[in-house]
Amino acid sequence: LKPWFTVLDMGCGPGTYSIAMAKIIGDGGRVHAVDLWAEGVERLRERIERRRVKNIGLIVADVSSALPLSGDSMDLILMATVLHDLKEAGVQDGVLAEARRLLKRYGTFAVVEFKKAPGPPGPPISIRLSPDDVTALVEPFGFARTGLHEIGPYNYLITFVPRVVCSA
Repeated sequence: LKPWFTVLDMGCGPGTYSIAMAKIIGDGGRVHAVDLWAEGVERLRERIERRRVKNIGLIVADVSSALPLSGDSMDLILMATVLHDLKEAGVQDGVLAEARRLLKRYGTFAVVEFKKAPGPPGPPISIRLSPDDVTALVEPFGFARTGLHEIGPYNYLITFVPRVVCSA
């Protein structure tokens, strides 16, 4: 994250990551926090009002459909601990296509998921996604995997960039 980034928190829930990213990018950047869960977005609204955060925009919307945001406009898209639910619901293709539409040419798509190990915390092991599962879902939408990092005992972060298509 850089101070001027435009960021999308796809499936933001109550916005823990949105608020953290807003602090890092500062007033020169913008976080778009999107979730279908209206109650979670309302909780985030209350938190940003209490903290007087000015650089987060809230959107209640289905992330598997076209979002009211311009294409090629995001420096970073974060999808934290939601891809497994989207796959379980069968809507991951729409979400990933929308992520690709919104991400800038040199942007980063970051996915945080629970390790494929019994919980708690997290979802049942039967719907958890391994890094290879995430890669298999994401790469067909024009992304190339760039990194894999453990982030604590329960989660990992996997990053992707848009695949560059060379024309002859």
